[in-house]
Amino acid sequence: MGQDQTKQQIEKGLQLYQSNQTEKALQLWMKVLEKSSDLVGRFRVLGCLVTAHSEMGRYKEMLKFAVVQIDTARELEDANFLLESYLNLARSNEKLCEFHKTISYCKTCLGLPGTRAAAQLGGQVSLSMGNAFLGLSLFQKALESFEKALRYAHNNDDAMLECRVCCSLGSFYAQVKDYEKALFFPCKAAELVSDYGKGWSLKYRAMSQYHMAVAYRLLGHLGSAMECCEESMKIALQHGDRPLQALCLLCFADIHRSRGDLQTAFPRYDSAMSIMTEIGNRLGQVQVLLGVAKCWVARKALDKALGAIERAQDLAEEVGNKLAQLKLHCLSESIYRSKGLQRELRAHVVRFHECVEETELYCGLCGESIGEKNSRLQALPCSHIFHLRSWTSPRLPCSFSALTLEGPDQLSPCHACLLLGQGLGGRLLRPRSRPRACPPQFCQPQLPSPLPLWTLLFLEK
Repeated sequence: MGQDQTKQQIEKGLQLYQSNQTEKALQLWMKVLEKSSDLVGRFRVLGCLVTAHSEMGRYKEMLKFAVVQIDTARELEDANFLLESYLNLARSNEKLCEFHKTISYCKTCLGLPGTRAAAQLGGQVSLSMGNAFLGLSLFQKALESFEKALRYAHNNDDAMLECRVCCSLGSFYAQVKDYEKALFFPCKAAELVSDYGKGWSLKYRAMSQYHMAVAYRLLGHLGSAMECCEESMKIALQHGDRPLQALCLLCFADIHRSRGDLQTAFPRYDSAMSIMTEIGNRLGQVQVLLGVAKCWVARKALDKALGAIERAQDLAEEVGNKLAQLKLHCLSESIYRSKGLQRELRAHVVRFHECVEETELYCGLCGESIGEKNSRLQALPCSHIFHLRSWTSPRLPCSFSALTLEGPDQLSPCHACLLLGQGLGGRLLRPRSRPRACPPQFCQPQLPSPLPLWTLLFLEK
């Protein structure tokens, strides 16, 4: 099969795929892969197979085709193709919750010599890396990567990339419990779909609606959450998007749990768990098991809750998600406290505080926990996160200024960066002399005194 014929068959497959004839498209692309001798054509068809298997949730097959694509890129000896194939390999590992591998492959992409593809795909590399950091609960690094991806999107007028970044930012702020921003960013994504997405895949609308549903539920607007989730699920069923179907089922279950309708929540958790297991989304399985455990606690079935927690804990440690581990230790602590089992209780208290320190979920100014309850947060250009209320506190030293959403032209260095001997942009600074009005805790690195575990509200939603 020659170059022109290969190109025609790829286009025909794309038309079939866009008309929801997925299996026919896959069969056609596989025939092209078997018969074509054109390396560029083979590379392109492998890219189509990677994308199609990703959207269907066949992540292991996605990984297999990504590996073959890298071999093809090496045969072509072209850095542009190599960067694209490594990005697909990173995405495959991201979907399989192999976050350390994802970060490694993204760094490989960024380390390749400057190419045309680097300008086009750099934002997508940063987005994938940010999602991986978020999967590991490395929040500052995740935010830094998302901001880089957003800059790529703005600089290249890439509304599609901006939409995807906004959805990831919605997930980020939902996890650190700034529910206002958790809703703002997917609403921004939906706005981009409305303004620019006439020719886009409906998956972008479905994705924004799902993240809006999550935020609405956390804010307690359960009717709006249900409407958004139903819209997202409708599109996911129409396009056979199994990963999104699983997420919507999980969201439906959480909504019913929030309403106190546990009998309706359980079967939806079961259905979500079935799909999450099928596609290999281990982090999704952790979220399902956490919801199931909360339902058992509400029913006073503490032994069943502990069984679900144990399964979730194993998966969370396997994946490396510290926030999930933190929530599970917190729930375990409350169960063992009610049972009066002091030794087990103490063990979970210790691990809980270790997870809090590992995730660095502390405000750099007031020293209180971030993610304890719904709070308005703000980030500086260095990606350190603070409680917004702390920036206007009279206790703050005069040398520090707040950054609004637009931001002033001149910014004082971030306090947390000063403690590390760094300035904005990573420049080393000499330590500033302490202002007379500055309390000592702002000029000397101190860990905040741990709050009593039962005062933390990580499990409120």
